[in-house]
Formats: sequence, C-alpha cells, structure tokens
Amino acid sequence: MTGPDDVDRTPVSDPDVCIVGAGPAGALLAHRLATAGIDVVVLEAGPRFDFDERLERMEKALRPAHPPTDVWEMGGDRDRYTNSGEVVYPLNTRRVKGIGGSSLAWGARLSRFHEKDFEMGSRYGLATDWPISYDDLQPYYAEAERALGVAGPADNPFSPPRENPPPMDAFAPSYADSLFAEACESLDITMHRTLFAINSESYDGRSACQGYGTCSPVCPSGAKYSADHHIAKAEAAGATVIDRAAVQRLKHDATGERIERAVYATPTGETYIQSAETFVLAAGGVEIPRLLLLSRSDEYPDGLANSSGLVGKYFMERPTCGVTARIDKPTRQHLIGFGTSSTHQFYDYDEDASPPPGSFKIEFKNIRGPRPSDVALTQQNILYSLQSAFGDPFDADKWSDVGEAAFVGDEWGDDLLDTIQSAYGNHIGLSAAVEGIPRRENQITLDSSRTDDHGNPVPNVSWTPSSFAKETMDRAFEVMDDILDALDADVLSRTRYRNWKGIGHHMGTTRMSEDPEAGVVDPDCRTHEIENLYIASSSVFVTSGALQPTLTIAALALRLADKLEGELR
Repeated sequence: MTGPDDVDRTPVSDPDVCIVGAGPAGALLAHRLATAGIDVVVLEAGPRFDFDERLERMEKALRPAHPPTDVWEMGGDRDRYTNSGEVVYPLNTRRVKGIGGSSLAWGARLSRFHEKDFEMGSRYGLATDWPISYDDLQPYYAEAERALGVAGPADNPFSPPRENPPPMDAFAPSYADSLFAEACESLDITMHRTLFAINSESYDGRSACQGYGTCSPVCPSGAKYSADHHIAKAEAAGATVIDRAAVQRLKHDATGERIERAVYATPTGETYIQSAETFVLAAGGVEIPRLLLLSRSDEYPDGLANSSGLVGKYFMERPTCGVTARIDKPTRQHLIGFGTSSTHQFYDYDEDASPPPGSFKIEFKNIRGPRPSDVALTQQNILYSLQSAFGDPFDADKWSDVGEAAFVGDEWGDDLLDTIQSAYGNHIGLSAAVEGIPRRENQITLDSSRTDDHGNPVPNVSWTPSSFAKETMDRAFEVMDDILDALDADVLSRTRYRNWKGIGHHMGTTRMSEDPEAGVVDPDCRTHEIENLYIASSSVFVTSGALQPTLTIAALALRLADKLEGELR
C-alpha cells in the first residue's frame, strides 16, 4: 500500500535492525550497518525534504513574514508540547523532524568533549562520571570527523589529544579575527580556529561553501553537513528508509526481555508493525524518553527501560550568552555566516578551585551590524513585534517586546536613515556557551492534558538552569567585557535571560551508567532491561560540558555500530 504521495511505507520483512530516527546518529549507524551487509530499516517521523527546495527555505529564513518554525515545517498537532519549568522552552524552534533531523538547521560547529567532561564526579565532586572515558571515544572522534567532513587546523592548544588534523583545510580567518587578536594578546587570551562540518573544499560528493551566510537554519548549497547525506549513502548501500512513519509504541515479547516490534502510523492513518532482530532509538533527547514512557506495559508500568525511574530525568540544554558592541572602525566585511575563531582557554579548570568556576568557551563573532532592512523592520514596530510573538507564542519575552513597542513610535524618512547609517558596519560581537550541572528535576515527562495528532500525550519540558550555570555565565561575561574594554568598544546589548532557552542541544534523558539503578543504558548504549534495545543519542550523555554535542553523538553512534556489526554479522 502506498501513501498519498505514492510512497511505499509498508514494513520491511524481517530486517536485522530497526532504527527510529534519521538524524546524525541514526544516519551514521544506518550507513555503517548497511555497508557491512546488515539489513536495516529506518523509521522517521518527519518528511523527506527536497534538496532543491533549500533556496526557498533560505528565503523563508531571511524574510520576516515567516517565523523560524516555517523553515523546516515544525509545529502543528504533530509537534505539540508543554512547559512546566522556570524556563519557557520553545521546543519547536530547537529541533527539526525529518530525514536529516536537527542537523538540517544546526550551525555545524564541532568539538570533542574534553577528558574532564567524562570525569566531573571524580575530579570535582560535581555530577557523575561517565562509565566510559575520552580514551574510549578518541578513535571514534577521528572517524566521526572524517565522516562528517571537518574543516580546520589542529591548532587548539586546549584540545584533548588527537591523532591527526581534520581532513580539510581551515577557512581563512575573518576580518573580525584581526580586530580581536590584539585585544586578546594584551589579555593573554589565546585564540584558535573553530572546527566546522562545512566544506572548505569539495569533500565526499558535497561542494565547497558558497558563502550564502545562512548556515543555520539552512545551507542551500549542501556544503554544510546534514545527516540526509548519510541517509542517502545508507539507502545506496541497501538500507530502507521510511519517512512520515511516526512510531507510536514499542512492544516487547512475553518475557519482557526483548522488543519484538515497533508500531508506527503513516499520514493516511494506516498503522503498521515493524519487526526486527534489534532496535535502536535515535530520535533525540525529547522523543526517545517520550516513546519509552508511551510504551508502558503490564511488565513495565512506568515505561520501558525505566526501572531506575530515570527515563526523562536529567534533561540538559546549553545556555549561551552574548555581547554586541560598536567600535570606532569599520567592520563591514562579507558575512559568511560564522565566526572562524574561538577560545577554549576557560574550559579546563583547576581541580583545587573552590568553588569550581565551570567551563565556558567563547566564540568571536563575524558580524558587521544589523542589515538595513532589519533595522527598518525592528524600529519598535508593533506589527513586527506581534509577528515575531505569534511565531513563537510560548516566548514570554517576545510578548514583552509587543508591550514595549506599543509605547514607542516608528521612525521614518531621515530619522530612520540616520539610525540605519549609525547601526551598520561597525559592530562586533562575542558569545559564550556555558556548562551546566545535570539536575534530576529537569526532565521530559508526558502531559496527558494535551495530545498530538495521533492522540498520544505530548512531551512536557521542565527546565530550570542550575546556579552553577548562572555563576559560570557571570564569569563568561567578565572575560567578554575585558576583551571589549581592550577594544575600547561601546556595549550595545547583552543577551542573557533569553538564551537560558538553550540552542537545541537536548541531552541526558536516558543517561549511561554501569549500575542499572543509576541510569537507563549501559556503557555499550544498550538499555539495562531490554537486551535488544539500544539508544544512539545525546540522551545518553551523563554531563553536558560546554561544547557542541554532535561530534560526541556521532562518535557514540559509530562505536555502537562496531558493537552491532560484531553481534549481527
């Protein structure tokens, strides 16, 4: 039977592995297993996007008529959610459902976690150690860098040990880097280049960067890595990928020790059953715990793999903060969409520090100031503010903007021209990602008061940042202020509270542990209770660090691929 778009969404007959989710973890795993001759099927809740429509999606991202959720068609009944924590979390602006997952919209910065991120308990008495170390992941980090295609030098003096430089040369330093360099040198702050999964040259069948400058939320050229690339390679190797196949429940056998089937629904209302020898959940840190909780049974009344009570607990996001300033010299460079330098100098800290200050890393932004069109549209225009608020109705700050705009008049003519000329071409910016400490109270639960398009309880996000993260953010602001003081810059804005809402790094909701009572999966990413159920996701992270999680997600997925290849071949 086929769906309304003539796509066959019927199950595959007796595959070896069923993967739920087609983001980076699911795609890499599917490719590796299919290449090894293992029969794989991937079930993805979202659609298969047409690559040729990316220019149109870029226009949506640039035009104020479209809210951020329009670019990748998030929202509506399928994607309902609720909030209950201190932070009103805008989940649908922090994820993408579809072939490629959230990598379609990411900024493509990559970093390896440092050794200390795996040892927060034993080093500092904070949080819990991972049951694996950096050394366990090091070879998989290298493999992940080759798979995703990483551009950059190995010039980061604060990086953990690595074998070889990344596979592609770095992008040329931005003009902004030259402005920051002297100030940082005067403060003994070491700048180094940022690694990107963006092609600085043609690599693995994808073009070099064309400089559209819209890497996040969309790269029209495909130079930025997104996981649909490995989905295509997996299909070429023999894997079957079914889009718009929303998994409703996992069903176990009579013993309760093995998953027998995944029940999924299609857009036309059919429900199918996909059986497999092994199941891997790769649907991210929100939908994975939700599916486990939805799959409760008589044997598992609190949800699958949840005898520890930790499914959904320890949800982590990545707080960020930033400063924008004006300097007395032009910065109107060609905007290529990202900064080319960072500093990890404040990442590893003294074990004897009391209290430990927390990790953060600073990005040197490549900006020139707001575009003239943006200045014109954001002159406290109440219509613009209303449009922004309706696009993200759970963001209380945006509704506050509407209130402020109601009391301020618009600028027109010469007044507006003066504002545009003063606002353009002389800006610089810094941003910092800060470390948080996992808190059991931060969690994903089911909210039965609302249901999705299939009548299932929606995910409820409860997230309140730790005081540790707030103190770390204060330190990050101190360092950024020192840099701007050295540049004799006038600070224009500070982003703080809005960015408690994170940047789409969903971690920790099915944490890894040796002890079945202290986590959901074992060090091999297999659930403690179900022998053929694995999880490939940042949901298994024990701590979050202050670096982007995707390279660690990819490394864990490739490590899991090794294990499953050994078991299934």
